[in-house]
Amino acid sequence: MAVQTSDDVQPAPAVAPQIAAPTFTEVYRAHATFVWRVVRRLGVRPADVEDVCQEVFVVVHRKLATFEGRSTVRTWLYGIAVRCAADHRRRAHVQRETTAVSVTAAPVDPAQPGAVAERQARAALDEILDQLDESKRAVFVLYELEELPMIEVAEAVGCPLQTAYSRLHAAREAVEAAVLRRAAKDVRS
Repeated sequence: MAVQTSDDVQPAPAVAPQIAAPTFTEVYRAHATFVWRVVRRLGVRPADVEDVCQEVFVVVHRKLATFEGRSTVRTWLYGIAVRCAADHRRRAHVQRETTAVSVTAAPVDPAQPGAVAERQARAALDEILDQLDESKRAVFVLYELEELPMIEVAEAVGCPLQTAYSRLHAAREAVEAAVLRRAAKDVRS
């Protein structure tokens, strides 16, 4: 009988654990609000956000079987959302107009001033984000607002990590300058 030494023992081949791909329903339930926020922050008008979100999930439904798991589902979804939002904004039928709201006298809810201030702050943020080019806006939204790690941000926008950091730095400077311009304008008013 031969005695085996530790040099004779071959390690068993590593078997990658098979992780079950998420179902469409799981992806939708877990990430629908994320997609809605992202689409809205990418400059899609509030009236069109639901339509663009639906376009995103149509693409997800069609391509979910090809999702390889090389990135997180959120990163993958963001990439799809960016393309759908950009396509929507480029379409000729999309018009940049706002609707007039008729004003009626109604009792004022005590929480209303805070809600109005929050809506105004969101509108100001949307205007500032509209001034950024798409590459800077995408990095800023993902990193600062959605709080994704920069490595995932770089994957989502399809650029090297250092380029993503560079875009974030430029976006932060542009946002800060826009905020200062708004503050100076408000003081003059």
